[in-house]
Amino acid sequence: QLQLVESGGGLLQPGGSLRLSCAASGRTFGNYHMGWFRQAPGKEREFVAAITRSAGRTYYADSVKGRFTISRDNTKNTVYLQVNSLKPEDTAVYYCAARGGVFGGGYYSPSSYSYWGQGTQVTVSS
Repeated sequence: QLQLVESGGGLLQPGGSLRLSCAASGRTFGNYHMGWFRQAPGKEREFVAAITRSAGRTYYADSVKGRFTISRDNTKNTVYLQVNSLKPEDTAVYYCAARGGVFGGGYYSPSSYSYWGQGTQVTVSS
């Protein structure tokens, strides 16, 4: 099993920034493509960003493109999500997730990920 633990969430004002981290353990982190998703109250879980196992390619939801940056450090078994220019609509629980195999399509679908963290809350409010 691959265990994932997110951290770094908090309460911020609009326009603020923070960095979310997701630490992996239990299996070889570098074998997995990673994704960040978020879920707001009453809404479905939605794709935020993804990164391939070698960090060669990154993908973003249109709603966060230009504001969020996904990265990973395979030597530290950690994936990051730098979030800038936060908006109230970014308020959600943020989850990291892992998937193996060929990256391919479906990286934006929660069902294509095998492992999930417990989530970290990000609240954007003035």
